[in-house]
Amino acid sequence: MPTSDDYFVILGELQDEFTAALKQADPDLPVPSCDDWSVGDLADHLAGVHHWAAAMARDEDEVPLPVPLDLVATYEAQAAELRETLSDLGPDATGRILNGLTEDGRGPASFWFRRQVHETLIHLWDIRTALGLEAPEATPELWADAVDEVLTVMYPRQIALKRTRKVVTRIELTATDVDGTWAIGAPNAVQKAYVTGSARDLALLLWGRISPRSTDLTVTGDADALAEALTRAIVP
Repeated sequence: MPTSDDYFVILGELQDEFTAALKQADPDLPVPSCDDWSVGDLADHLAGVHHWAAAMARDEDEVPLPVPLDLVATYEAQAAELRETLSDLGPDATGRILNGLTEDGRGPASFWFRRQVHETLIHLWDIRTALGLEAPEATPELWADAVDEVLTVMYPRQIALKRTRKVVTRIELTATDVDGTWAIGAPNAVQKAYVTGSARDLALLLWGRISPRSTDLTVTGDADALAEALTRAIVP
């Protein structure tokens, strides 16, 4: 897992790449990986998430943003606010994190260093894909960390908040480009499925960006049970 310093540098790089993509995109361009969202909707969302996360890290109530008149300027401002907040606080400061993870909803600011990297990484993939560009040039290790965050943070939180039921199928995911294997579901489950692919494609699978039937993945075992499990809300 990267250090907080690593995440901070990566966050700035990903935000810069998102800004570059946003500058060349039509705001009304559809983003197929985000249901009925347009590029403008995606930019509003990510700017708002950065703004909200900064307030959470500072242990403050969020002040709603006005309707943006300039998508690029608004995104750049909120991206900068997040970085400045995390830099000022440092990873050991205590603030609010996502509810459902701790009894009182509080935790270290380091949580947001990691969470906002992966929020930005996935949405950078969204906007670049919408533009017909190649996937972000993130390292396999970073994509592997995205897989780990889903399975150790996001999915357990969804269970704790009763947003989904536990996956009963045993699903094992193995990355081909890093030394990484993850699993969810009961070890002794009757239904089992095994998924092999790059760390990036495993992360995109868990975030609902690609199908388990993608030619970039190799699936063995109970493919139908796997498909059913992935219809559940394992991420927000």
